[in-house]
Amino acid sequence: MASLALVDAGPLYSAVDTDEADHRHCLEALSRTDLILVVPALVITEVLYFVNKRLGPRAESAFLNGLKAFQIEAPTPADLGRMAELVEQYSDFPLGGTDASVVALAERLGATTIITLDQRHFGSVKPKHVDSFELLP
Repeated sequence: MASLALVDAGPLYSAVDTDEADHRHCLEALSRTDLILVVPALVITEVLYFVNKRLGPRAESAFLNGLKAFQIEAPTPADLGRMAELVEQYSDFPLGGTDASVVALAERLGATTIITLDQRHFGSVKPKHVDSFELLP
C-alpha cells in the first residue's frame, strides 16, 4: 500500500535542472511508486519563480505540465493558522511560510515522509502527529 509523501521545493527544482548536484537522487525519489506524492500549492509558486528565473519560460512550461502527475493541495484556513504558529515558533531558523505549509499539510494529512533537500529545517521541526519526519532522498 502506498503512503503519502509531501514534496518540498528543492527536489522539484532539482528534478527540472539537470545541472543540479541532486538531480538524479531527486528524480529517483519523485519516481517512487510506493509513495503518493502531494505538493503544497505554495511550493509550486516558489519553484516556478526559480525555474523561470534560472531556466526560462520553456522549462517553466514543462514544469507546469509535469505537475499533472502530483496531487496538489492548497492551504486551508486552519493550515494558515498552523503555518503562522510554525513561523513564529521557528523564527530563529527562520522557517518561512512555504516550509511551514509543508509541515501544516503533512500534519493535516497524517503524512510522515517529506521529500526535501532541506534536512536542517525539516529535521528540526517537531510535528504534532509524529516524533519526526522521514526525510528523502
